[in-house]
Amino acid sequence: MNAESDERPAAAAAGDSTETEPPLGSRAPHFIKRSRPLHVSWQVGVFIVGLAVVAAGIVMLPLPGPGWLVIFGGMAIWATEFVWAQLVLRWTKRKVTEAAQRALDPKVRRRNIILTTIGLVIIAVLVGVYVWKFGMELPWKVRD
Repeated sequence: MNAESDERPAAAAAGDSTETEPPLGSRAPHFIKRSRPLHVSWQVGVFIVGLAVVAAGIVMLPLPGPGWLVIFGGMAIWATEFVWAQLVLRWTKRKVTEAAQRALDPKVRRRNIILTTIGLVIIAVLVGVYVWKFGMELPWKVRD
């Protein structure tokens, strides 16, 4: 066996999914790719639509709305045409998958449950102290 065949099974076992991912590059229809001016116009249009969606997502971050979801939607629009956006989405997908796998680890789940419980107990104690000291009045009506 040569060195290449030794490395490939190890990479496949480590979760390398490059074989199933589509190739990088434009996904514009063939008749658009044939004409350079038409393809550049197509790219400008895709960029403007993607930019509008990403900008809407950025506006939604501090406001009510699914900001991050909209931003990733804009990135997906860009990824139909631009290699850099395809690479960003692949990296993001890989990181999200790794985080999901770590979150499913029983030790990590146990730690998260313990930390959440401690946080809730601290909040309950603080609310109890506030109610004991000031009663059921809202903070902006407290006179002391």
